[in-house]
Amino acid sequence: MNQTNVLHPWHGVNHGEEAPQIVTAVIEIPQGSRCKYEIDKASGLLKMDRIIYSSFYYPMNYGFIPQTYGGDKDPLDILVITSLPIVPLTLMEAKVIGVMQMIDGGEADDKIISVALNDPSVNHYNNIEELPHHTLNELRHFFEEYKALENKTVKVNDFINREKAYEIINEAIAYYKETFVDNQ
Repeated sequence: MNQTNVLHPWHGVNHGEEAPQIVTAVIEIPQGSRCKYEIDKASGLLKMDRIIYSSFYYPMNYGFIPQTYGGDKDPLDILVITSLPIVPLTLMEAKVIGVMQMIDGGEADDKIISVALNDPSVNHYNNIEELPHHTLNELRHFFEEYKALENKTVKVNDFINREKAYEIINEAIAYYKETFVDNQ
């Protein structure tokens, strides 16, 4: 019987050869879901954290960039705009177009904004300013309100261009290497 070694999605998948402009995204939550899935850091399996307490649905696909480490001690979050929901644990190439900077429970929590590189209905977007204003309003509203029934506060500060997103991604890649690679 052959054995297969499955690599941990956070540690075993590369962040992308063209990072920070084009990154690998690991999808945890498909757009339209009320289930809050996340990677279990110990096993690498997808676990259900909770069903969102309110009647909100994720407005776009949500996941992380592998081999990154943010200031919140998690892989760097990424939102991927597509024309259809993407199945959890799918790897996809995402073109970075900006970042949503927010405060979640008093801590900074950046969300990289991207478009699916291989989705012709959205891959023409190159910077966050090109998105419809309503899309940004939906994102702000979702993230500021979806935890309200849990008595938690989230504040979206600003949407910033792709150059700032590139800087955040590069810092998260360097922090990952410093934390997980250089110390081995």
